[in-house]
Amino acid sequence: MKLLTTCLALLALLEYVSAQTWYFLTFTTPAGAYISAYSGSFVAPPLPEAATYYLWPGLQPPDNAGVLQGVLDGRSGEWWIGDGYCCSNPSLAWGSGFNVPNGQTVDFSFSVDSIQDGTWGTTLSSSGGGAATGSFPLPTHPMNQAIMAIELYGVAWTFGQFAFSDVVIVANTTSTAWCTGGPYNYENAAVVSLSTPVATVSGGQTTCKIASIILVEPA
Repeated sequence: MKLLTTCLALLALLEYVSAQTWYFLTFTTPAGAYISAYSGSFVAPPLPEAATYYLWPGLQPPDNAGVLQGVLDGRSGEWWIGDGYCCSNPSLAWGSGFNVPNGQTVDFSFSVDSIQDGTWGTTLSSSGGGAATGSFPLPTHPMNQAIMAIELYGVAWTFGQFAFSDVVIVANTTSTAWCTGGPYNYENAAVVSLSTPVATVSGGQTTCKIASIILVEPA
């Protein structure tokens, strides 16, 4: 896998700076196969301080031109989440969002109307009643990588685990190894707890389900 582009989780109007620390997991579909839907839930961990913490699920195309992501942002001292495409080519407006208190669960969903048209609909909702939707036309960027990431700028991973549940990834391939083989752990930087991925094939599509994926702590 190629490295993620260095501007992955910068919000609109934020200047580019190099991410200092990365921890991420990636499920990558076979060459020529693309993701049509990605959903799941995660728990907002305790935010230690107002600082540049970006925690997110997202999707990336084969050329790593950008990333479609739902970013849990800790810069204000309280978690805020919104969906967006970073960072250019095309340049798209960031979606709406809402604050997320520590410990709340966030449900996320990315789905595309068709691989060919490439307009992605996104939804976010929290156990506290927050909700946001978005629409992102990305016809030249079919997605082949489903990502779960911790992106830190000048701060350490001291907030405990980043826990996902009920993760579902759908791709237009009958191959299942990309799912059952588990995710790529970037530089083995994170200790990961993972339930066994389960793949089912129907109508030329593979649905990959993972009941629990936890980035536990730095390795």
